[in-house]
Amino acid sequence: MDETKYWLWLNMVFGTGNHRIWEVMSFYRTAEKAYQSLSSDSSMVSLNEKESKAVHSVPLHNAEIFLLNCAKRGIGVIGYTEPLYPKQLMHIYNPPSVLYYKGNISCLQTDLTVTGVGTRKASPYSLKAAKDICSELSMRGVVIISGFAVGIDLACSMAAADIGRPTVCVMGCGVDVDYPRQNFAYRDVILAAGGVFISEFPPGTQPNSPNFPKRNRVLAALGKATIVFQAGAKSGSLITANLAAGQGREVLCLPPADIFSGEYSGNIKLLRDGALSMYDASDVMECISVKYSQLSEKPMVTRADSHLGGRADDTAEMTAALKEPDEIYDEKTGVPMSAELPQDLSQQQREIAEMLENGVLHADELAQSLGLDPSELMTELTELEIFGIVRSLPGKMYELIR
Repeated sequence: MDETKYWLWLNMVFGTGNHRIWEVMSFYRTAEKAYQSLSSDSSMVSLNEKESKAVHSVPLHNAEIFLLNCAKRGIGVIGYTEPLYPKQLMHIYNPPSVLYYKGNISCLQTDLTVTGVGTRKASPYSLKAAKDICSELSMRGVVIISGFAVGIDLACSMAAADIGRPTVCVMGCGVDVDYPRQNFAYRDVILAAGGVFISEFPPGTQPNSPNFPKRNRVLAALGKATIVFQAGAKSGSLITANLAAGQGREVLCLPPADIFSGEYSGNIKLLRDGALSMYDASDVMECISVKYSQLSEKPMVTRADSHLGGRADDTAEMTAALKEPDEIYDEKTGVPMSAELPQDLSQQQREIAEMLENGVLHADELAQSLGLDPSELMTELTELEIFGIVRSLPGKMYELIR
């Protein structure tokens, strides 16, 4: 809670979801240090006129009062460095620095998570598939993530809640806002089942259209895989699926009920582009569990350990087989490469590791030097963390572990 008030202050100064927060945090190890430096005019960060004015006009007391008001209304608030902050969000581009929630946010402390998406005007076939598959996944210990829209989203979440299993609803508005209004009749059922409503938008924020693309990056990141039940050619589900793929998640897609129907043209496009076919819950379970089933032969530092001072992550996702390679050579230069690097690293991953040999670097600096898109870089860094080769530090800083 103490650190959260400083994260909240940064949000009040720079604005919710503003990437400038992470540019500032690249200079500091904690949000408290950032606050102390910025508010004392000893900052290493160059601020524009608007930002400088906000720094001096927003006292920390405002954040403290805001937190108290949230607590009185049963709304939880957690900052990026708090133990309950979902580790799935730590490596996406511009992660939420503060999350608001109602319910049991600890249900996200698992590696078995799946994001279910689809159209609001779903067919009976797609709704039945969503209910049956998500119900079975929930019974097998998977936490279902949805955007809590009408149609497929609600079917996915209620498939879990109806059998007393937790589900996570990611909102494009404040968690206290009744949107969509017709769905909030199900709110108490979801909360009673141990579920949670989360948002990066402060309480009272209305569902304005620009909020939803921002929300979708969180929706995609929280699931270890995204499953698409029904999508048309311009469905928002395609955006979430593409974000998930860009974040290194698997995308599974329900085969269309009618290949000639435009209602399933999005499904067909995803399947053509390489999405995995999904026929039952076993296809999803295999994707999110078997993929990470091999145990590492070397100790690893997990994403949770690196950010939160050693919070345990003992599930299969964070395991991967590490080989002891013979001497290997760079394909382009012919120069011998370190024998400590696993043989199956990509060329980009090797280049990242080589850059970090010179010391700690910010993710943006890595992306610029290597000419990588930020989302592509985060995918490579996540895999390097799984291999136990790099460690992430607060403020999107990274270091080599060897």
